[in-house]
Amino acid sequence: MNVLRTKYHRYGFLLLIIGVILVFAANLAWGSVPVRPVQIWNWLTGGETDPVTGAILLQIRMPRALAATIGGAALAVAGLVLQVFFRNPVVDAFVLGVSAGSGLMVGLVILAGVTFGFRENLPLITFLAAFAGAFSVMLFVLSLSRRVQNLVTLLVAGLVLGYLCSAINSLLIAFAQKEQLQNYIHWSLGSFAGMTWPQVGVLALMGLPGLMGTMLLGKPLNALLLGEDYARSMGVEVHRLRQKIIILTSCLTAAVTAFAGPVAFVGLAVPHLSRLLFRTDDNRVLIPAVALLGAVVTAGCDLAARSVLAPVELPLTALTSLIGAPVVIYLVLKGK
Repeated sequence: MNVLRTKYHRYGFLLLIIGVILVFAANLAWGSVPVRPVQIWNWLTGGETDPVTGAILLQIRMPRALAATIGGAALAVAGLVLQVFFRNPVVDAFVLGVSAGSGLMVGLVILAGVTFGFRENLPLITFLAAFAGAFSVMLFVLSLSRRVQNLVTLLVAGLVLGYLCSAINSLLIAFAQKEQLQNYIHWSLGSFAGMTWPQVGVLALMGLPGLMGTMLLGKPLNALLLGEDYARSMGVEVHRLRQKIIILTSCLTAAVTAFAGPVAFVGLAVPHLSRLLFRTDDNRVLIPAVALLGAVVTAGCDLAARSVLAPVELPLTALTSLIGAPVVIYLVLKGK
């Protein structure tokens, strides 16, 4: 049975890897200016390429495709880790208010022009602001979880905190200038459009180590599934594990929210889709599976957002919600 399951998992990972490659290639090829696969190959291998095509691939489509791929993996893995940590299947960074905390700090940067002592609004400033917001909310939710045993109360507290952050942003919007308001509205709808290489660099610098760090937590997270007492009996340092989870999930959430906005339902739905696909709760299998599936779903939704009604671009969050909401409703109806 274990051999069959291992073989099944291998096929699942193979399909997901192929899916990532195909969606990534489609993001490079599809658009207002179609690019043939031969042209993409010549550009990647340093062959002769039309200057216009090369500029489109280098400055527009490649940064956006990389950002959507890394960002989707980061959001999905953060959602999985939070679900295991809180032992709650309907938890993710969006529901707990972590994304809202990041959004509040990004709102201060975009709407109020707060630079925290820096001279220019560099991508790193936006990330640091988003990280500070996500980290603060995670600490608040964690401290609350120690006092409140009712998971529903914890979720309500996260939602209320999210509304509070949104209310503060609404006040900032009332006093913002027109250009700042346009930038914030574009950010709040969720989109990887306009990604630049410095932004992709910050996203990769923070997101990829965060993803690698969570890969190392598979075994401790498996022990945590059965409770903190059992995890301690298995030699897991729960306090240190808690610190690692706060830092990693804050980094993963902030890295995406800072540049792409609050993208909903990826962290909530993708872990459940991965469990259904791989038929396991082993986090050593789920973490890489969730990363790959999150990349496929997010990059695919981003491609659809700019292609379905081109030249009009749809909000990314709207498409991810159309996929994620039915998954959650299905799980609720099935009693899972």
